[in-house]
Amino acid sequence: MKAENHSSPCIVWHEHKIKRSDREKLKNQKGCVLWLTGLSGCGKSTIANLLEERLNEKGYHTYLLDGDNIRHGLSRGLGFSEEDRLENIKRVAEAAKLFVDAGIIVIASFISPLKKHRQTAKEIIGSGDFVEIFIDTPFHECVNRDAKGWYKMALNGEIESYTGVDSPYEKPEKPDVHIKTDGINAEEGVGRIIEILSATNKL
Repeated sequence: MKAENHSSPCIVWHEHKIKRSDREKLKNQKGCVLWLTGLSGCGKSTIANLLEERLNEKGYHTYLLDGDNIRHGLSRGLGFSEEDRLENIKRVAEAAKLFVDAGIIVIASFISPLKKHRQTAKEIIGSGDFVEIFIDTPFHECVNRDAKGWYKMALNGEIESYTGVDSPYEKPEKPDVHIKTDGINAEEGVGRIIEILSATNKL
């Protein structure tokens, strides 16, 4: 794999003797990114945590990248403007790509509200390694949950640019996995995800 860096002629790509295929063979799995998208409060974090737990029980090597956790470190200092949100997604995608090269199954839980955000992540990671999973929960249900109180503040005009209120969320048109949470619990949702991933040879 070659990479170009236009910031300096002194920076070149260094080839490693141990390849991705070697790491995947050692782990007996294929690296990929399971990208969970959906509104705040839709259940992404709950499903992501449970999904990682179930995959670990099956012997898979995983790592969970969570939106809030990333902003404590890798994306510390970024705000919520459109430019900063896109930069956040780029950083996450680049980090996830490294995990994939290590043969890890990455579970990435991010609102990633715009289609171009998710498309950018897919292009960075590689279409063959990117699985878009839409956690589809009605807006009113997300507002009713409002565990952190952000929806209440946004609806009262106390905070701006909140996704789903005064900032758009563009639903995936053709996600690889579509989980409608109406009438099912997190355990059932995770079961469907694993079933679909297994049927499509993603696991």
